[in-house]
Amino acid sequence: MGRSYFVEEAVGQYLSELNTHAKALITGLLVGQCSPQRDYVVLAIRTPPKEEESKRNQNYHLELSNVDEEWTTAHASQVSRMLPGGLLVLGVFTIAAPELTKEIQHVLRKLVFAVEHSVARKRLWSSSEEDVSDRVALHLCSATKKILCRTYDVQDPKSSAKPADWKYQSGLSASWLSLECTINANIHIPLSATLASHDLEKNTKNGLTRWAKQIEEAVFLINGQVKEEEADLLEGQKKSTRGNAQSAVQILDVRVLTQLSRNSNSRSTATVQICSGSINLKGALKCKAYIHNNKPKVKDAVKALKRDIINTLSDRCAILFEDLLINETSGKKNSESEYHNLPCRVFAPIVGSSVLLCDYKFGDETVKEIQERFLEMLDQAVQAEDLRTVEEMNAVEVSSPEEFQDDVQLKQLTKEKLLLKLHQNMGMVIAVVVAISAAAFSFNYFSD
Repeated sequence: MGRSYFVEEAVGQYLSELNTHAKALITGLLVGQCSPQRDYVVLAIRTPPKEEESKRNQNYHLELSNVDEEWTTAHASQVSRMLPGGLLVLGVFTIAAPELTKEIQHVLRKLVFAVEHSVARKRLWSSSEEDVSDRVALHLCSATKKILCRTYDVQDPKSSAKPADWKYQSGLSASWLSLECTINANIHIPLSATLASHDLEKNTKNGLTRWAKQIEEAVFLINGQVKEEEADLLEGQKKSTRGNAQSAVQILDVRVLTQLSRNSNSRSTATVQICSGSINLKGALKCKAYIHNNKPKVKDAVKALKRDIINTLSDRCAILFEDLLINETSGKKNSESEYHNLPCRVFAPIVGSSVLLCDYKFGDETVKEIQERFLEMLDQAVQAEDLRTVEEMNAVEVSSPEEFQDDVQLKQLTKEKLLLKLHQNMGMVIAVVVAISAAAFSFNYFSD
């Protein structure tokens, strides 16, 4: 028996509108949440067309060879940054003419595996045995409106297609549970004096990987209580809401105790290392995760929040380095230290849902730019008054050796970053994005 996908009705309406207004072959992403018994789809997002494609006639897309795998995976990587804890890219969809039905399955399979690889390779956390590894490939026939839903096990390169059910449901995520916490971070990352060069991005990732392990092993208090992992998340909780009176979402306050560990065998160790510099990250992060309301388990909710904590900090650092490499690769070679801002977080709602999506922004960006990016990356029109932000001061001090400023660093820009930078119609997706964190956050880099 295949998996079942419970889908927000708005997703069906969105796919129908795409089919009505475009005769070309269309590809896109499906976003939602996995659970052991079923998956939930809350959003479908069309792959943004390239600028040159919009200038050609509609028949351009009818050739399957024109489906750009690299462009689709680059889009998936950007979308994954805009998802709070608990949400992920579940798979891909296509809308195609009947004559392409047989050939399209091969294209869908390639896209499913490519998208998952692109999204997974940047994660600082490892998948667990309980994580669902099936990803969905949905084909909508543009003529008959018939839907063919199949899944592939992305952990098995030889996986064959399995049939799956696709069921629409009204108000699917209108009352999902939300977990929120504020993380105070103080991360010190030494740079070994034996390094031939100072790769700030690589060293920061290594340091964050060690910090991520502490988050994975930390004790989480939900509304002030330690709960058994297998317990019902809402056991003993009053069904009350907080915040927006129009929202049915129940918000659970979480406190993360990083000084305590669920791993009884873990212990602190000390090492002596000769360093030429260090990177310091200090401050507070406001984190958010969502979990379905169909008898959710404590372990699943905590796992979703852990991953949001880890993702939001690593994503901010990655966005900063992308911005530095693209926009600030010269002019500061004689400076012993530099100060930069980490991007801040902003949330915006999905229409008809209690779930909020997010973006990241530097201080000089405007609300209009954020709105344009939500439209370009997520195909979601967001009103200025719906953007939910909390002021967050964050600074980065970088005392970088000349190696970081050398032109050779530009070669570290991946093809994905260049693609997204060159195609201006997709927006300034690399060094942009907005804030719902709390308190102050700083990133400091010192060099002897």
